[in-house]
Parts: sequence; structure tokens; C-alpha cells
Amino acid sequence: MATTGKAPYKAVLTHGFLVDEKGRKMSKSLGNGIDPFEVINEMGADILRLWVASADYRSDVAVSPGILKQVSEAYRKIRNTFRYLLGNLYDFDYIKDKVSYEKLLEIDRWALLKLAQLVKRVTQAYDEYEFHVVYHAVHNFCAVDMSAFYLDVVKDRLYTTKPDSLERRSAQTVIYEICTALVKILTPILAFTTEEVWAHLPQQDKELSVQLAGWPEFDETYLDHQLEVKWEKILEIREVVTKALEEERRAKVIGHSLDARVQVYASDELYAFLKEMESDLANLFIVSQVEVYTLGEEPEGAYKSEEMPGLAVQVLQATGIKCERCWTYAETVGQDQEHPTLCQRCVSVMKGL
Repeated sequence: MATTGKAPYKAVLTHGFLVDEKGRKMSKSLGNGIDPFEVINEMGADILRLWVASADYRSDVAVSPGILKQVSEAYRKIRNTFRYLLGNLYDFDYIKDKVSYEKLLEIDRWALLKLAQLVKRVTQAYDEYEFHVVYHAVHNFCAVDMSAFYLDVVKDRLYTTKPDSLERRSAQTVIYEICTALVKILTPILAFTTEEVWAHLPQQDKELSVQLAGWPEFDETYLDHQLEVKWEKILEIREVVTKALEEERRAKVIGHSLDARVQVYASDELYAFLKEMESDLANLFIVSQVEVYTLGEEPEGAYKSEEMPGLAVQVLQATGIKCERCWTYAETVGQDQEHPTLCQRCVSVMKGL
């Protein structure tokens, strides 16, 4: 200040006291301090960095072995998401294999919509020094949007369709976009993990380090409001079906969800909505068969939800024989002499290879 007349920094960020899980200020006399080097040696520097980002520093900041354990579980979810994304890009060349946005499957366009919303929210949070918002937004994206839904649903397509099919390349295109954006978003926080992910990302002309890769661009074209409204409704319906499946699993009617045949009974508008996409529902619900009927035809004891009064769900044992390749039950298993243990869909894939 004395020599230049101005502060040697552009902004100042202050934080509260460091306290233990009981809210007591950390001090030598209480002996409740945590040595960051011990945390680094035991858990790794990235978990310590993630804990810093997760804390709302405007008030007192709590840290304890229990809190660090919670953060390490969140870290594991993020890391496992990266592992899954990278694991499904081993044969993907973005330049040669990418599918244009217009040709992407609808669920893949929905995933890009969620990614665009994440990039927009996280960019704003970084600009405003709201690091805990970054942490919660990314963790929610990985745990809820990706692991609990999108990646679970596209797994069948990635593993069982023809390697160069539109269905598989569509999913891989989106997975590549997600992985590339996510690794850049997390670089300021998970410096070591993102460098490791970047090294395994299949891109020929990429920068030497993720630190040089720049920031993901926010693509307005991905923000399709109609698509968002439609898929919010699908997710609400899926949640009801999932609860019905869980009840039947507890009752030992089914084991895995693919053991199930689901009958959905819906009222007027909801019936028309579901009937139009009936052929896609088995994949979305991760069951073997789905049939849509009008509400009022449902048998006694069908599952009903208070959240969606116009919907009833009946779960039965799937019909047909289990395909040993895709694990779904189908009446077509055994119809092909060359591949007697496969369903018709898997037979066509095998013959096309």
C-alpha cells in the first residue's frame, strides 16, 4: 500500500472460526485440533480440498473425523462416476464417432440439459465464491441425475447394442461431453483427481494438463424447457414404479428389477402420455416388460401413490425366458437355433457383428 497506493489483491475472502463437531473453537488447550497433514496421509489431499469447498465459510467451519468421512463418501461417488464415464469411452473417438445434437436420443438430450444447467449454476457459484454450492451441485448431479437414473438406464444400451450403433454412440457422445465438462468444473477443487481423469480421457489433441484446458462453455441450445417438463413427469412416474418394485422385492415376488413385468394403470392425460412411449418404458424402469392400461382396470392390491393419484402399478413376474446376454426376460428366447439362449434383440446384434 505504501509503495503503490493500492492493495496487492483484487478481493478478500474471510471465513469463520474452525470448530469441532460440538461447535467448540479448535485450540491447543482443548486438544481438539485436526492436523491437515494427518488427513492428507490418511485420506489424500483431494478429500481435504473437497471438505474446504463443502463448508459454508461465512459462518464457523466445522471439521471432525465424522465430517471428513462424509466428505470422503461424496468424493467416492464423484470418483466412481468418473470411472464409469471413462470405462464406457474406451472405443470412442469424439471426432469420428460423435452424434449431432439433433440425432441424439431424447434421454441423451435430457442428460445434456442437466449438464448445461450444472455448468451455468457452478460457473455462477465460482464467480460469487459460493464453493459449497459447487460441491452440492456436483455431488447431486453425480449421485441423483447420473448414478441413480441416467447412467443406470443407458447401461443396457452401452453393453448390449452393436458397438457402432446410433443408440450406443449417442450415449457415448453425451458421456464424453459430461466427463469433459465435469473434469474441468472440478479442477479448482480436486486438483489431483482431475489430472488423473484428464490423462485417461480419450482425446488426441487435448492440452498437456487439465489446468490448461479452459472452462466448459455453457450451451444455450441444450436448455429445452419442453423436454425438461416432459422428463420431470417421467421421473415422477418412475419413482412411483420404483417404490412398487421395492415392495414386491421385499415380498420376494421378484429379485432383480429385470425379473419384473409392470402393468401401469393411468388416468386420461397420463394414460395418453404413457401410451405414446410404452415401448420405451421397460428400459426407463429397468424391467423386462411394461404394459399401459386405463385407470379403473387395475386389480385389487395394485400399488398407488398419494403423490400421483392418477396412477396405479401392478408388479408381476416377467413372462418368457431370461436372455443370458442382456438379462431381460423375453418370449423370443430359444427361437433362434444358432443362439438358443438369446432374445431376438441380442440375436440380431450377434449376427450383425
